[in-house]
Amino acid sequence: MKVSDILRVKGNTLYTVEPDQALADAVQLMADKDIGSLVVMAHGDLVGMLTFREVIQTIVRNGGSVGTTRVRSAMDDHPLTCTAETDLDEVRRMMLDRHARYMPVMESRMLMGVISFYDVAKAVVDSQNFENRMLKAYIRDWPASEDANPTAQL
Repeated sequence: MKVSDILRVKGNTLYTVEPDQALADAVQLMADKDIGSLVVMAHGDLVGMLTFREVIQTIVRNGGSVGTTRVRSAMDDHPLTCTAETDLDEVRRMMLDRHARYMPVMESRMLMGVISFYDVAKAVVDSQNFENRMLKAYIRDWPASEDANPTAQL
């Protein structure tokens, strides 16, 4: 299974912010849209990722508020990325190694979408459920053969 399979199901709604925007505005957007991450774009290029993790770390550093902090000061400026052709097993390994919950999907320099650890886990579970249903159907419809009958050999 590839990242493109997740993007096809997930849709293509993307939320972005610019690095010089107020962190408070970014947090408000995350709350309004009920999302856990924002892609940080500058002049059409990916420059970072802002997730609830970076927001919480910034709030702790600022003594309980975001204050006048800009997105640039809070964002992860070296986010993991993948392509639509990246295999999901590789994405899982990358996300687990870096404790990343969100990953931008890039094609050259174009942002194609963002996948979350939830998206990856759901895709794996859905795939396993499909495979289990197919195996159960195969076993249930197993053709009876004469060799399987122990009394036929006597």
